[in-house]
Amino acid sequence: MIQKENFWSDREKAQTILKEKNILENQLSSFLILNKEHEELTELIKITDENDEKLINEINKNTNELIKKVKKKEFESFLSGEADSNGCFIEVHSGAGGVEAQDWAEMIVRMYTRWCEKKKFNFEILEENSGEEAGIKSLTMKVQGSYAYGWLKKESGIHRLVRISPFDSNSRRHTSFASVWIYPVVDEKIEVNISEKDLRIDTYRASGAGGQHVNKTDSAVRITHIPTKIVVQCQNNRSQHKNKATALSMLKARIYEMQLQKREQEQQSKNESKSEIGWGRQIRSYVMHPYKMVKDLRNNTEISNCNSVLDGNIDVFLEAALFKK
Repeated sequence: MIQKENFWSDREKAQTILKEKNILENQLSSFLILNKEHEELTELIKITDENDEKLINEINKNTNELIKKVKKKEFESFLSGEADSNGCFIEVHSGAGGVEAQDWAEMIVRMYTRWCEKKKFNFEILEENSGEEAGIKSLTMKVQGSYAYGWLKKESGIHRLVRISPFDSNSRRHTSFASVWIYPVVDEKIEVNISEKDLRIDTYRASGAGGQHVNKTDSAVRITHIPTKIVVQCQNNRSQHKNKATALSMLKARIYEMQLQKREQEQQSKNESKSEIGWGRQIRSYVMHPYKMVKDLRNNTEISNCNSVLDGNIDVFLEAALFKK
């Protein structure tokens, strides 16, 4: 197909095909490399003198490293869903509690942006509603990277923080909540049909950081999908046209995610978990006082180093959620 003369006539389609080709080539290459390492280690073990302690230690070290690599590839085999290889959108909303909850929502955004940086994934803020004093009320960001959606898709839910509040002059312990929702970027290989008559499109002045322009023109766009009541908005571009195109892309992604959930027969539980950002709905607790512990309540994965988790080291939770599935 790539050799065809008209391959580049549709650039977007061509880039999608090349992306799939690169993913398959990388998977095959990784398998061949691991297989070769295994064969070489096996041969080395056969000819090694049992009294050669130095060589035995080296073999043990190389074997352990190979096991880690194989386990990583095993994990990647779980990322085989229809949209797992795509990028994703992350929505974060603060729960009730004013500045305390808004600060927590901003901490979660930082956690995901640091995770993206560690993975060398690109991300951009599409919409941000800042808190009056500190933190954020809501934020939407787009993440582009290989298997970004596959990695993050199980992060949707309520995240709970327990800490001594830096905003409380009496240094009392507070509990805060924020919701996280993940949905995939929809590319051209995934069809989502949206009728124009089902849309309500509003424009408004952008808020937050962005220079003088944001407060002078109605460039921000909000789209409501009337049948599903899904609302998306974008304000990161100066062009209203570009913001509308991005918002439509987000809407398609949200509708597609809903279809995925129906296929997996999880829509009812998903709706229930969205009904309230508060007690009893959380998927993960981040406790910073009176002890330090981050615990995923779905699979009991625990880490005592809260600061490390909030600094973006969340792979252990992502892997545990996918392995459980």
